[in-house]
Amino acid sequence: MVDFSIEPEFQEKLDWMSDFVANRIRPLEYVYDYDIDAAYDVGNRGLRKVVRQLQDEVKAQGMWAAHLPPHLGGQGFGAVKLTYINEHFGGSSFGPVVFGCQGPDSGNSEILAMFGTDEQKKTYLEPLLANDVFSCYAMTEPQGGSDPTNFRTRAVRDGDDWVITGEKWFASNANHAAFMIVMCVTDPEAPPHGRATMFIVPTDAPGFEVVRNVGLWGDSPGSGGHPWIRFNGVRVPDTARLGPVGEGFKVAQSRLGGGRLHHAQRTVGHVKHMLDLMGERALSRESYGEVIAQKQAVQHDLARSFIEYQQFRLLVLYTAWMFDQRAEHGREGRKMISAVKAAMAKIAQDVTVRAVHLHGSIGVSNVMRFGQYMALALHEGMADGVTELHLSSVARALLRDYEPAQGNFPTEVLFERKAWAARQLQPVLDRVGVTFEESRGTVDVLPVSPPWRPPSLTAPAG
Repeated sequence: MVDFSIEPEFQEKLDWMSDFVANRIRPLEYVYDYDIDAAYDVGNRGLRKVVRQLQDEVKAQGMWAAHLPPHLGGQGFGAVKLTYINEHFGGSSFGPVVFGCQGPDSGNSEILAMFGTDEQKKTYLEPLLANDVFSCYAMTEPQGGSDPTNFRTRAVRDGDDWVITGEKWFASNANHAAFMIVMCVTDPEAPPHGRATMFIVPTDAPGFEVVRNVGLWGDSPGSGGHPWIRFNGVRVPDTARLGPVGEGFKVAQSRLGGGRLHHAQRTVGHVKHMLDLMGERALSRESYGEVIAQKQAVQHDLARSFIEYQQFRLLVLYTAWMFDQRAEHGREGRKMISAVKAAMAKIAQDVTVRAVHLHGSIGVSNVMRFGQYMALALHEGMADGVTELHLSSVARALLRDYEPAQGNFPTEVLFERKAWAARQLQPVLDRVGVTFEESRGTVDVLPVSPPWRPPSLTAPAG
C-alpha cells in the first residue's frame, strides 16, 4: 500500500528542522557570498567553524546524513522521509552542507560505499562522510552534451597505472574538492555503454588543471563552482579504479537515479518558496486602488502555481515510495525517475517566471535573488540529462505497455465497439429474455460483404 504518512516522532524532527533552517541556516546566505565563501571551501577556517557548530546541532538531533544507511553513519530514513527533509532545502544553499547531504558528495559516497575497495573507503569515503573533505563528480564534457557515449577523455593502461588525458566541463565543486570521481573512455572500440571506466583522481595529482572557474548567471566572470578542468596525462594506479573496466556506466547509474530524486525533492521546496514570495507580494502591492491579489490574472497565477506544486510534490513522493520498495532500477522505476526529472525542470522554470513577473521591476533587480533562482531553474532542465531525453524515455517506457490496433481503425471506433459490446452483452440478454430493441439499446452492426478490390485496369479479353 502506498503510504506517505508521517509518524508523530518524525514530525517533531521536521518541526525542529523547519525552525532550524529558517532561523539558523538561512541567515548564512545573507551574510556570506555562497560563490566566494563557499561552504565547501575547507580553506575558509572561520566559516568552517560556524558550519561545524551547526552540523553538531544537526547530529545531536539525529538528522545527519539522512540519505545514508545506518552502517555508513546515516539514519536509514528511506526516500519518502528524505523527501520531507530535502524539501526544506529548496530555498537554502547552505542547508545540504549543514545536514551532510550535499551533492555531489552524497552520490559519490554511495558509489564508494557500493563499489569501493576497503582501501578506497578508508582513504576517501571515511573523511568524506566525516565532512573533513569534499569531492567532485566529473562526467560531462564540453562537446559531450547529453550524449554520454560521446566522451573523449581517455584513460590508457600503462603497466600498473592508467594515464588520463582530456577535459571535463561543469565539474561542480572541483575547485574545492580533495578528490574526484572521473568517467574515462578505456576501450573506444567497445559497444557504447561498455567503453568507460570510473577512476578516483586526487586534485593534487600532477597534470590536473582547473582551466577556469565557471558559474551561473549573476556570478562574476572567472568565478563559480562548476569549473572547466583538464587532465594533462594524469597518472593514477589501477587501485584508483572504481568497479570493473568497462562498467563505468553501471557504476554511474547507481548514483544518477538517487541524485535526480534528491534534486526533485529540493525543487519541491524551491517551488514552495516561490509560492510563498508570490503570496506575500500579491497582498502587499497595490495597483489602481486595490491590492493585486484582487486581480484575476494574479489569482490565476497563484492558483496554477499551487496546483502544480501539489501535483509535483505527490509525483515526487510516489517515486520516493518506489525507491523504498527497491523498485528504482526496474522499468517502472526508471520511467518514474525520468518523469520526475522532466516535471521538475518545467515547474521550476514556470513558477519562478511567475514569481519574477509578479514582483515587477524589483523582481528583475539585483536587490532580490530571482536571477540566481532563475538560473538554477533553467539548470534543472539540463543537469542529469536534458528534459527532452527524459520525456523520450518516459514515452518509450509507456509505449511498451501498448500494442497497435488490429485492422485499419482505432479500437474505440464506435461501429466496431458497438458490435463488440453486442457480442459481450448478448448472453446476458438471452438469460433475461429481452432484446436490444426492447431494452432501448442501439447496435450498429455492419453488413458482412466481400472484401473490396480495385477495378481491373485492363478490359477482360473477348
